[in-house]
Amino acid sequence: MLDNLNRYELYHTRRAPMSRTPAKLDELDLAILTAMHEYQKAGILELSRRTRVARATVQSRIGRMEESGVIASYDPQIDVTAAGFDVQAFVTLEIAQGALDAVAAELEAIPGVLEAYATTGSGDVLCRIGADSHAGLQSVLLSIDRTTSVVRSHSVIVLSTVVSRRTLPLLRTLTPAGTSKAPAYREVREG
Repeated sequence: MLDNLNRYELYHTRRAPMSRTPAKLDELDLAILTAMHEYQKAGILELSRRTRVARATVQSRIGRMEESGVIASYDPQIDVTAAGFDVQAFVTLEIAQGALDAVAAELEAIPGVLEAYATTGSGDVLCRIGADSHAGLQSVLLSIDRTTSVVRSHSVIVLSTVVSRRTLPLLRTLTPAGTSKAPAYREVREG
């Protein structure tokens, strides 16, 4: 049985490759992903119970979704604000021509950079940064500006979160890729 700790270890010892073609998710895959989202501490056996599908089927489907990159991580979602980093900002970077790999390495070396994405438009890279104070934010911004690859930066401070990070509503818009090959299932609802 693959429990939460084993899933965490599996992810960190064997990262799923980025899939070039989108995975074909069926109704059962979506039900498993929904159960994983709603019951994040559930192991394989509990997910099997909630979807009313055999444990081996759930384990196989999760393995396939890990391999295809649909399930990218079992890392906990940490609220940086609750952890004491109350100040966040988005920073748009203009970088030197051909410096994307270099700036990626430079940004990874700065602890206050939470995530960064290559973008189109007026900037080349969009970063989300966090700090424990405005002085800490200024320190992170200065560290970014001091990198050799950044030509110019523009930042905006986050006042509040309007919509938190989420994926389930988007997944629910998928048209399942055919009928599940697993026996019929029904999600068990609590209460």
